[in-house]
Amino acid sequence: MRIVSLSVDGIHQAAQRGLYDWLAEQDADIICLQDLRSLEPELDHPVFHPDGYYSYFFDSGTPHENGVAIYTRSQPKAIIFGMGFANGEDMYGRYLQADFERLSVGSLLAPVAVDEASLEKKVQFFEDMQAHLIKISRKRRDFIFCGNWSMAHRRADVENWQDHQDTPGFMRHEQRWLDQLFNEIGYVDAFRKVVKDADEFSWWPSGTIGEGDGWRTDMQVVSATLKNRIEYGAINKNVAFSSHLPLIMDYDLEI
Repeated sequence: MRIVSLSVDGIHQAAQRGLYDWLAEQDADIICLQDLRSLEPELDHPVFHPDGYYSYFFDSGTPHENGVAIYTRSQPKAIIFGMGFANGEDMYGRYLQADFERLSVGSLLAPVAVDEASLEKKVQFFEDMQAHLIKISRKRRDFIFCGNWSMAHRRADVENWQDHQDTPGFMRHEQRWLDQLFNEIGYVDAFRKVVKDADEFSWWPSGTIGEGDGWRTDMQVVSATLKNRIEYGAINKNVAFSSHLPLIMDYDLEI
């Protein structure tokens, strides 16, 4: 099973740059897109509904803000909108999940911190998400969370990391959160399971790929039970549809 995930900085712009022509060549079973910046009614053109895929969208309700999508060749048994946080903070980011027989695949757009208020919301979002991930880890179900996590884990994931130690997205509490996710709760960074190189980046804060320092904030995070099902991972450096690069992962799974 192949999953392609990408944060697109606006789905209409990415489509104009050839995103859907490229996706048609990837033989993906599931495609997860983030940061659509479009309302679902604005996505009625056939280009946004590729042949051979079931298409699902979750917009923000506000034009030009966030939004996520899932395309899947197999029809899901259920589609879940949001994580159901009691305080509603999951709506500050965006999350859409497709449930299959024993597997759930989510498309995640995490909140971005740009000031003190948004930093507090981001911290609350990830605290609530951690509780959610601990809870579902006890289920007899496998999970793959694909998305733009808006933070990097280790020094190898940030170019010139010394210059960014106090930058939102690479602050110590964010690194600790990911430490807990991978080392204590038991989820797995699928890409890092198969690729150890330190110069693998997926996002450029400058807005242009290759300009300024690169970060690896785009991940597919999987249940511990899938650790040995990860076969291949790559960040495609040959295309440019946004300030992010596509992440391609292959799993020894069927849905």
